[in-house]
Amino acid sequence: MDAGPNWMTIRQQRTSDALSSASDGGLTSFEVVSRKGKTLVLADGTKCTEFISCSYLGLESHPLLIQAARTALERFGIHLSASRSAMSPVYLRQLEGLLCDIYAGASVTVFTSTSNAHLGVLPLLGSGTMDGYPIKRSVMWLVDRTAHASMQVLRGLLSQFGPVNRVDTQDMDGLKQTLMRCAKEQITPVLLIDGVGSMSGLLPTCELSELLQAWGGYLYIDDAHGISITGRHGAGYAFESLGHRLPENTLIAGSLSKAFGGAGGFIVLKSDYHAEQLRALANPLVFGHSISVPLQAANVASAQLHLSSNIASLQNALWQNVRRLDEQVDQQMMNASLRAPIRGALFQTEQQGTAAASALRAAGIVVFPVFYPIVETGKAMLRCALSAVHTPEQVDTLARQLNVQLNQASA
Repeated sequence: MDAGPNWMTIRQQRTSDALSSASDGGLTSFEVVSRKGKTLVLADGTKCTEFISCSYLGLESHPLLIQAARTALERFGIHLSASRSAMSPVYLRQLEGLLCDIYAGASVTVFTSTSNAHLGVLPLLGSGTMDGYPIKRSVMWLVDRTAHASMQVLRGLLSQFGPVNRVDTQDMDGLKQTLMRCAKEQITPVLLIDGVGSMSGLLPTCELSELLQAWGGYLYIDDAHGISITGRHGAGYAFESLGHRLPENTLIAGSLSKAFGGAGGFIVLKSDYHAEQLRALANPLVFGHSISVPLQAANVASAQLHLSSNIASLQNALWQNVRRLDEQVDQQMMNASLRAPIRGALFQTEQQGTAAASALRAAGIVVFPVFYPIVETGKAMLRCALSAVHTPEQVDTLARQLNVQLNQASA
């Protein structure tokens, strides 16, 4: 029986050769030999300023993280190759304890990635057996249209526990009607969203948490891009917008691999949750290995920095650079004026976007040109990630070059 086209087939059919052309032209997939600050040395010997990395605070080069990793490397080697149920280095419990402090006493469990946090937590939540997170007769997954691909791709898995519907959180009336239907049918809704979107804006997490609470549902937030850049102790956009407290119906997944400066992911759950259940049942924890030991040590050093006063100065430097770019670019970019570290310059054709990326590369700047499925079919966007360690001169150069390319494209 023909089941019809699947999502991968559809993606292949709609994907043009723009991706391969960008790679062939050295605009993407280029090799980096070394770096200093935001200056890269590439395999062909050229130097350029990058606006691609998601390390928004520059912590991956902080001396304390580097020294912590060196010490761990000498004590343990590169990897303690075992699942945490067998054994784990001392850094893992230290890290979870420090993250617990950052999140005001909430229960925090570390995974090797944010994607693995989704894979470990969501099936347990959907099963109705997750301690302290009861469901009614069944569960309905509501996946926001802007939710990260790491959640979108799990729809087949999630459907084993309940129906999966894509929703648009900008259509609040439509969302409320869906929640009303869930309540009538004794179904527990679980809404999956991003906090700070990698290619979209900021979602009203507090409003959505309260709405789901009113209808007996849960809000699951992937705040990977929001961690560290804002909030007390760098707790992130979602936790800050929730008033630095975790509502009973809200779960936050975060990343240690972006602004945090290390590697891995984590899940923030209510303070009385017994994390032993996750360690016993979450597949990535039971069957997978842990983060490499030097990076675990670097995570600990970063968490300690987050709990110090140093993180606020890095956050301020990031937002100064973001404002500096916004003030100078003539045409409005994606996320302009929002408290998000990513900006996007949209071009109406893939050819225009590729040409603009090539011109920036010739001027010594690399950004990330993206095409379908990240943007609409046939269009292109230059994705620019700002950092606290970009110099004012580097930001000014990016602004000038973007103005030239955007003005040429619209002429």
